[in-house]
Amino acid sequence: MQLFSQSRTLFGLGFLGCLLLMGVAFYLQYFMGLEPCPLCYVQRVIVIAFGVISLLAALHNPATVGRKIYAFLLILVASSGIAAAGRQIWLQQLPKDQLPACLPSLEFMLEAFPLQEVIAKMLHGSSDCAEVTWTFFGFSIAELSMLGFIMMLLWSLMLLLKRFTRKSIFR
Repeated sequence: MQLFSQSRTLFGLGFLGCLLLMGVAFYLQYFMGLEPCPLCYVQRVIVIAFGVISLLAALHNPATVGRKIYAFLLILVASSGIAAAGRQIWLQQLPKDQLPACLPSLEFMLEAFPLQEVIAKMLHGSSDCAEVTWTFFGFSIAELSMLGFIMMLLWSLMLLLKRFTRKSIFR
């Protein structure tokens, strides 16, 4: 169990968790035929950002101050994921007549609009984001994403507050 008392290992596990989440997302898209909505793309970017920061922290294996900085960055990223998933869950609860209009495809928006406008439209969501096309044990993808981001936030808080040994696992 000494292996799990090292920050490098735990940051690495955070990275592997993000790989697993992205694997599930790609499975749902390419093997089950579920097209992601704009907020799904935003959440994917957030998961990737969490994974990249975790990987950098694992490779860097920082001392206490650096570990706290990485953990704080992970808290910010996980919190933004909670906000994006919360927005999608909120859209799913709205009556049909109050939903925002549909958006064109992401490829078209990137060609036709400035990047800032594309990002604003994606963060706002659309009626596509309100559709619940697949559930797992009664939970929508957005609700499962929220659970994932809450777990990321708790993981990050644990990394921020836990005391670690600094020994390398390769000795």
